[in-house]
Amino acid sequence: MSRTKRSARPLIAIPARFSATTSALRYAAEVNARALIEAVWRAGGEPAGIHPADTDVADRLARFDGVLLPGGGDLSPSRYGADDTHDSVYDVDDLQDAFDLEVARKALELGIPLLAVCRGLQVVNVALGGTLDQDMGGPGRDHRHVMHPVTLEPGSTVALAAGTEKTDASCYHHQRVDRPGEGLTVTATAADGTIEGLELPTARGWFTAVQWHPEDTAHEDPAQQGLFDALVRAARG
Repeated sequence: MSRTKRSARPLIAIPARFSATTSALRYAAEVNARALIEAVWRAGGEPAGIHPADTDVADRLARFDGVLLPGGGDLSPSRYGADDTHDSVYDVDDLQDAFDLEVARKALELGIPLLAVCRGLQVVNVALGGTLDQDMGGPGRDHRHVMHPVTLEPGSTVALAAGTEKTDASCYHHQRVDRPGEGLTVTATAADGTIEGLELPTARGWFTAVQWHPEDTAHEDPAQQGLFDALVRAARG
């Protein structure tokens, strides 16, 4: 009997993020945003943080019904062939990068339902050979603490999940996709042309990636909660 049939809540793997300090735990910790966890829970999933480690990722993912790649710090520019690093790049961690990139590759390869958010979208893009714009131009040009309209491609996975072709998105990022990775198609854009969504038509399982943070407003916006609902539905099989 499959895990999904045994449990009312599909198990959703969420790679943890390293945090240098957390007041409740006193020292360094592994964390994920509470809003993200609660969005998965509302959707009927069982969110499970997984430890980034140099291990057999495919073997570890085999026990899960779905994967959510969350936001976080920047990928090392060396991961997408950049010769230098912009001064604005922050919180780079080689282990985190290696683990997230392998999670993205294996989830897509194995057909495990995958939702990628913010850094998660950038991870998928780089995992498939794409590149990033290291900095969008600083204050007034980046997308930090911004709510703005995003246009979704009709018939795309993200549009079907959100139930709309235009949504107000909560953004916090200073980097964006430069060149999409192999096979990826653009499924959402901001008014300034920033790529806000990517999908892989040849993916074996359910997959969509968004540059914004749907968890920020999912508690009050059905379109944003719809992304988590769709992930959990796909995870139920």
